[in-house]
Amino acid sequence: MSHRAEINDKVTHVTGNLAKDRFILLQLVTKDFKLRYRRSILGVVWSVLNPLLMMIIMSFVFSYFLRGSNVENYPLYLIVGNITFSLMNEATSTGLRSIIDAAPLLKKVRVDRWVFPVQKVFSAAFNFAFSLIAVVIVMLFFRVVPTWHIIWMIPALLLLMVFCMGVSLLIGALAVFFRDMIHLWSVLLTAWTYLTPIFWDLSLLTASNAPWYVIAVVKANPMYNYIDMMRCAIVYQASPGSTVIILSIVWALVALLAGYLVFRKTEHKFILYI
Repeated sequence: MSHRAEINDKVTHVTGNLAKDRFILLQLVTKDFKLRYRRSILGVVWSVLNPLLMMIIMSFVFSYFLRGSNVENYPLYLIVGNITFSLMNEATSTGLRSIIDAAPLLKKVRVDRWVFPVQKVFSAAFNFAFSLIAVVIVMLFFRVVPTWHIIWMIPALLLLMVFCMGVSLLIGALAVFFRDMIHLWSVLLTAWTYLTPIFWDLSLLTASNAPWYVIAVVKANPMYNYIDMMRCAIVYQASPGSTVIILSIVWALVALLAGYLVFRKTEHKFILYI
């Protein structure tokens, strides 16, 4: 067999595997969507109602605590931060158990294992898309007219998905060997929620004379940067700062690289522990 023929065979093999993986991803995302709303009367409407109801409750409660804050359009500020963080929360929480839950399938069918954590990210992003309807409703209610800066939503969402894929690959692999990761990640997410300016504003730290390193930690927080990009696109209607953009890219690449390396190094042992 000639060298060119070998290359063609390899290309055909890789292309075939990618086509199979895309098909499996589509089927798994569709299955997740159907299971999420099975036997639910309102169905997908909950993806819109849930962020709206949370926004109303949290706006009512926290608006009294944030009177010294400079946040304008607080309900819109809140709902954008909430649905963005919820995307990460859902993607990583389900990605954490993706390999463990797929054990029956992995023991019967030969399939690339990375598909399962990545599929959870796409499912969360699909749910996020419906949550944006709630954002539109809030914008209409408060008469907020979008500008061309809305385009920043695209890189913000893509970078956040890459970040979530990396984290899901990492913790999904670790959870196979260390089931305590399931409980630990729940605790970390709770702490992460309060570390991220979802319902509060960074200006509160400045007003309370918080140490510089506390503010630096918050600004280095990956979710602070992704949420800030989303808010720039929708709430602030301005371009994100260069630091926010750079950190968003760096966190996405670091998470993806770490997740890929750990996953590739450990995936051949999954079958022994699931």
